[in-house]
This record gives sequence, C-alpha cells and structure tokens, in this order.
Amino acid sequence: MTERELEMDSEETPEPQGVVEQLEAESGGERLDVFLARQLGLSRSFAQRLVKEGRVERRRRGRLKPSTLVEVGDAFSVDLPPPEGLDLEPEPVEFGVVYEDDSLMVVDKPSGLVVHPAPGHWHGTLVHGLLWLQPDMGPFNNVRRPGIVHRLDAPTSGLMVVARRQEIMERLQSEFAARRVEKEYLALVQGVPSLRSGTLSGPIARDPGNRLRMAVVEGGRDSLTGYRVLWSHSGLSLVLCQLFTGRTHQIRVHLAALGHPIVGDALYGAKKTAGFDRIFLHSWRLAFKHPVTGERLSFRSPLPEELKRLLKGLENC
Repeated sequence: MTERELEMDSEETPEPQGVVEQLEAESGGERLDVFLARQLGLSRSFAQRLVKEGRVERRRRGRLKPSTLVEVGDAFSVDLPPPEGLDLEPEPVEFGVVYEDDSLMVVDKPSGLVVHPAPGHWHGTLVHGLLWLQPDMGPFNNVRRPGIVHRLDAPTSGLMVVARRQEIMERLQSEFAARRVEKEYLALVQGVPSLRSGTLSGPIARDPGNRLRMAVVEGGRDSLTGYRVLWSHSGLSLVLCQLFTGRTHQIRVHLAALGHPIVGDALYGAKKTAGFDRIFLHSWRLAFKHPVTGERLSFRSPLPEELKRLLKGLENC
C-alpha cells in the first residue's frame, strides 16, 4: 500500500483480506474502473466496487472515483478481496493450443483476437475462450480467470504462454522481468534498413501528438529490441526481432522510428498494401524455463497462411 492517506466517502477503510496488487499506468485518458478491469482481468462492475470500497489507492494525492481518468505514470495499490468468479460467460473462441500441462498452456493467437475484455470487446476474447477450455483456472488476483502472463496486440499473431495457477504466473513473470524468456517475432517492413542488424533502444511513452499511438519519447520507459534483416525484395524487408522488454507496441514503435514501419501498420505510418488487411507481425518463437520442472521449453509457430501468401507474391514479382 502507498504511504499517503486516501480521501474516501466513508471514514472506515476495509481491512486487507487478499492480495495487494501494484499497477502502473503506461498510458492515460482511460477511466479508472476500465483500467483496473483491463489490467486485472476483472469485470468493470467489480472494479467500480473496489474503488467505492476504498480498496484502490494512488501514489499521487487526490480523491478517486470509478470515473477518475488515469494519467501516464500513475501508480496504484489495489487490495483485492477473497476470490470470486469473473463476471463473464465463457465462449468458444478459435485459437491454437501448442502445449499444455498441469501448470501452463502455450497458445497460438490469431491476428484480430483481443486478449482481454475491454470497451468494444466485451465478448469473444482470448480470456473468454480460455475459460471455455479450462473453467477451473486460477484464482489469479483473487478472481477465477486465466493467468495471462504477457500480451500480444490484437493485430499481432503468434505464441503466448498462459499460467494455470497464481504461483506459476508469478514465477513466469519473474522470468520475463529478468529477461530470461526468449521472444522472437517476424515482421515485414517497408524499405531496406541501412544496417542489417542492430539494437533499438529508444524510450517509449504515449505519443503526445496522438493518444492512440506510442512513440519514442524522451523520458519514456526504457525499451530494447534486437533486429536482423533476413532478406529484402521489392522494397520490403523481412526482419527477425528479439524482444528484450515488453512495452506497448514496442516492435511497431521501434521499427517505425527506424524509418521502416511494419507492412499493414497504418497507425505507425505504413502505406496501404493492396489486398492485405492486417499487420505483418508474428510471434513465431517462444522459449523459457518450465516454472516447476526447470526444463527449457521452446516453441515455434509457422507463419499464418495470409502472411505466407504475401511473401510468395513478393517472390513472384
């Protein structure tokens, strides 16, 4: 919990009964209840209840309401009560399962599939589909839900690891934080980079000129992406990217800042490609130590058919 006192509607603060979750906002302009729901995998109504009961504190002073707008860098402590069910109905959702055991799953997410329920996407998310397959997952953060260890943007396809239990999730998150997880992506970019390989390290924060984008901004969060050009053809280059940190839109931002936006990524300045309606970014390799056995696991996901077709079309030019 933070050291400051929080103004509340009630003079009484509930005694802590569960896990205290620490959250930091990487972007702003979102309602507090929506932010909490998205970050913790809660229902929005439950997030509102946490705020109203005084279970949410912010390091920066000020009274909190469910409608309070989150600002970049806001740090929150959330005292979560005992477990309860996630306020959503499991649904059958199409995605691949590459590996599973009693501790975790590795899934292959198709492009366009949103990971967490969020405004505009309250149904048909990966979370809905995981609960359909494995209704006994969790609890995580005192809620019955899947343990989403890391995320992929909705337009990005490929591999993700999902924990079945809280302690497994914490061990995997520690591996990610220590940069011991290998995450490799394939991206097709516009142009031909002058250097065939390198490391991109621009700090990332919300784009001050466009709140829908992230950007390399002075004072942003440290970010590190390795890249290697595999081949170039017809003014495009296939690039292998290694992700050392996990900032929002990190690969997209770094490649755009390099002057080579990813094909299909109009948000970051890519020109429209006829007959192609997704971003060419695919999480193709994921390797990590199993949190129970210690065995090194490594997985690969072939390029989806629509990405293969685009590459074959280039080869025939």
